[in-house]
Amino acid sequence: MAKINLSEISALIKEQIKSYKEDIQTENVGHVVQVGDGIALVHGLNKAMSSELLIFPNDVYGMVQNLEEDCVGVILLGESSKVKEGDLVKCSGRILEVPVGEEFIGRVVNPLGKPIDGLGAIDIKNYRPIEVKATGVMDRKAVNEPLETGIKVLDALVPIGKGQRELIIGDRQTGKTSIAVDTILNQKGKDVICIYVAIGQKESTVSNVYETLKENDAMSYSIIVSASASNPAPLLYLAPYSGVSMAEYFMYQGKNVLIVYDDLSKHAVAYREMSLLLHRPPGREAYPGDVFYLHSRLLERAAKLNEKLGGGSITALPIIETQAGDISAYIPTNVISITDGQIFLQSDYFYKGIRPAINPGLSVSRVGGAAQTKAVKKVSGTLRLDLASYRELESFTQFGSDLDASTKARLDRGKRTQEVLKQDLHKTLAMEEEAIILYSLVHGFLDDIEVEKLKSFEESLYQDIKTDDLGKQIISEIKETKALPKDLANLDKYLKEFKKRFM
Repeated sequence: MAKINLSEISALIKEQIKSYKEDIQTENVGHVVQVGDGIALVHGLNKAMSSELLIFPNDVYGMVQNLEEDCVGVILLGESSKVKEGDLVKCSGRILEVPVGEEFIGRVVNPLGKPIDGLGAIDIKNYRPIEVKATGVMDRKAVNEPLETGIKVLDALVPIGKGQRELIIGDRQTGKTSIAVDTILNQKGKDVICIYVAIGQKESTVSNVYETLKENDAMSYSIIVSASASNPAPLLYLAPYSGVSMAEYFMYQGKNVLIVYDDLSKHAVAYREMSLLLHRPPGREAYPGDVFYLHSRLLERAAKLNEKLGGGSITALPIIETQAGDISAYIPTNVISITDGQIFLQSDYFYKGIRPAINPGLSVSRVGGAAQTKAVKKVSGTLRLDLASYRELESFTQFGSDLDASTKARLDRGKRTQEVLKQDLHKTLAMEEEAIILYSLVHGFLDDIEVEKLKSFEESLYQDIKTDDLGKQIISEIKETKALPKDLANLDKYLKEFKKRFM
């Protein structure tokens, strides 16, 4: 039997004690006190941060929303049925982030960046926090570059500039989403990335938008972030913040982005639902007191960066649904005061067949002519007045029969203005086409054409000007200089000759 050398064993133990390194890890852990309706109250997370990502059992995640004295209010980003009272919850030490990058272009994802289009996984390389401080005033530049919508009445009367926040507001079924989708379609070939955020929409509606963009080859520069009506309130709350985080990734690379929030009324309702479940005190119309801050911190992230930061931009088109045209309600007035103008769609016009159903009196762009090309700016000067005076005269003269020549001329011009500004769905126009038809209108070339024939005149004009030698020269000059031709006699000559051919 071998002898045990006690001195060797002693030396070995001492060596191990010397080389021992303390490797203690601490975790901030709590347990679920209450759960339901996408909300959990967790006790024991005394080091949790606001907006921190929390880890629940069964691969469910949550985000810290309320920091209270004895517990933490958490919104669940998964199925609340998988979480039960007593479950252990861990802090991740990270603020909630969303995946971003070029890989998302052409895809439909949920607010957590997970694909829901059945086209396979996305190779994620970059993340951005969903909540960041908006770009400061000194890092911004004045909005001075037009974002062309391809919609005549908008580009002429309510121009939108890159970096602007322009509200689209109106009752349901008045064409709000159609205007946003047409604006996305018109960005084809203009090096603008488009993000459509669907908040609380029916899945069939989102599917229709996707199919429209796909048919027109617009998904090649677009991303759809969808939190449909069937999703829990926390995902509806996150959706616009996820969308703008994706947009910021491109903006800081010097690119131009257009983001549509469809719609922020449902976003406010989802936030109200969440807040009431978290026992936040309700204020006006049961909305919590910080509902203004909810949308202001979102829309403030739209900006036009200065050259030092790359000159990128985010243009935001938030949509708000009104009830019976009441733009003085709580949420509409909140968002109107945050944005740089609004496009107001009126039900009466829509049912009369005036589409887009834009009310020129209540629609305004606070950026104005700074966001217009010289050509469109030149020809749209009197349009708003012509339209406003026509609608006023129309209501006064509908019961009268004897009209003086001046009033009759203004009515006739107004009718033609209204007819020319009508536009079919998904039929956007190039800036040079808009400039020429509006020039024809303003300078009286359409005064002797019957109102019923104006649509066919317009369609024929767009075809003819691309084949006629003088027409091609005019179109080319407007496209290149962004202004009307220096020699307007040529444009007048072409329009007179075309009218002869048409008539």
